[in-house]
Amino acid sequence: MSATAPADSPRSFTEGFRALRHRDFRLYFGGQFVSLIGTWMQSVAQGWLMHRLTSSPMMLGLLSFAQFIPVLPLALYAGVIADRIPRRRLLLWTQSLQLLQAVLLALAVATNIVQPWMVLVLALMYGIVNTLDLPARQSFVVDLTGKDDLPNGIALNSAAFNAARILGPAVAGILVASVGEAGCFAFNALSFVAVIVSLLLMRPALAPAADPTRARASVSDRLRDGLAYAWATPTIRQLLVLLAICAGFGFQYNVLLPVYARDVLHAGSYEYGWLFSAFGAGSLIAALRMAVTRERWALRRHLLVGLVTGSAGLLGFAWVHTLPAMIGFAALAGFGLILYVASTNTLIQLTVEDSYRGRVMSLYTLFFVGTAPFGALLAGFIAQHLGAPVATSVSAAVLLGGAVWVGLRLREIAAREAAAAAAVGTAAS
Repeated sequence: MSATAPADSPRSFTEGFRALRHRDFRLYFGGQFVSLIGTWMQSVAQGWLMHRLTSSPMMLGLLSFAQFIPVLPLALYAGVIADRIPRRRLLLWTQSLQLLQAVLLALAVATNIVQPWMVLVLALMYGIVNTLDLPARQSFVVDLTGKDDLPNGIALNSAAFNAARILGPAVAGILVASVGEAGCFAFNALSFVAVIVSLLLMRPALAPAADPTRARASVSDRLRDGLAYAWATPTIRQLLVLLAICAGFGFQYNVLLPVYARDVLHAGSYEYGWLFSAFGAGSLIAALRMAVTRERWALRRHLLVGLVTGSAGLLGFAWVHTLPAMIGFAALAGFGLILYVASTNTLIQLTVEDSYRGRVMSLYTLFFVGTAPFGALLAGFIAQHLGAPVATSVSAAVLLGGAVWVGLRLREIAAREAAAAAAVGTAAS
């Protein structure tokens, strides 16, 4: 992919939108935004459908488990694939298969044959395809923007994701109440057309010649090479381990949103959509803040601020049970969680070498998404026996523990950098 801005691109983009200078990134950004609206609509409708069919918090946890468990056996191999074949071609296949999955789900609901096991099987299908899609999608941004505009490209992608997270659930809540879940699944299927068309319209540059030594390496050798590289790079290793803990056990609030809407607020799908959108509103503000952040020290600080804010928001959401207050705390939590995740993503991508990008981003997927099935089952189990507020409070406690660790690490880094600066000053004098 071309990573240089075309000669006729506008020159007046503000700093926060500089990645949009690149034609192919503009195409991808627009297609992704439409597709993500549909994805969030399906996510909301799917959780509501399962709770309507079973009225069980544990089944909501099992649904999330089915959707994310494929990450564990497949994520690392997906990273090898993303480093070996053109990412644009891989994305065309994965987006087409996700379109098919949404069509099957819509047909099952529209024909009134849907059963909980069908929802679980189709969620598993989505998880398999999404596992192949995520490392390619994460690695694809640098192909479109180049390294100079990579942080801004990641931030704008996050902004699109979270703007869709506001619009999609709000529309889904209305559609579920008026025409049922099938309408959301059908819209999601149509939305994939936008990203597929954007990929087809791109003008790919000639791919660089492959390293003959790497090309001859087996899949297992390349996988081991990627793991060794990530483990030997302290910044990447520490960020990934922290992400596994915080995302796996601290991000499971969304699994229980149907419980909060139906059983805590005694409300319907409309209010359920608003709760989803509130998390998205806070996340969008965080993504826009990230769009103007480039310095590593600021990204490190965002890790701490994000974890503390996310923890406070989840704790308030768990125990203050009026809709306006829950919307406010949800927005606060969404802001903190995305500030943390986007900063982690950007720091990793600024650190990793290009030849390892797909494999390292597959590790990011594994540690971010692959731990979610176990966190979801734990959240569902706790909610089933002790209530949703207790389960969400456990998530908040995990995030707070992560914040304490980040705070200690930042003090160590500050002390080390101060000592290095003092040594330079002494040598200069």
